[in-house]
Amino acid sequence: MIHLTADTHILVAIAPADFRQGIDGLAAVCRGRHKLSVNPRSGTVFMFINRNKTMVRALSYDGTGFWLMTKRLSKGKFQGWPSSPKNIEPIIAKQLRKLLCDNDPLWEKTDPFQ
Repeated sequence: MIHLTADTHILVAIAPADFRQGIDGLAAVCRGRHKLSVNPRSGTVFMFINRNKTMVRALSYDGTGFWLMTKRLSKGKFQGWPSSPKNIEPIIAKQLRKLLCDNDPLWEKTDPFQ
């Protein structure tokens, strides 16, 4: 089971991912030198969004295997996904909860660590 705490390392992929990929495909995106360049077995929670911004996927390794979770909105789109020259952005669990439960923008002009 995935347990999110204030210490959970969460990385958000900036560019939309191809959701036809399963666990192995998204793990390859994490590993890829030209994509994220992060070990997918590090315990980090990786967040991906689809091109239409109607679905997000989380990929995490818990020591025994991978978890792949999907949330698809019934209406609307996920708001405030970052646009950055970087491939990946770190966030905190509080921001992830805000996005997944409230669909609030993540990247406001406030300090997320307050």
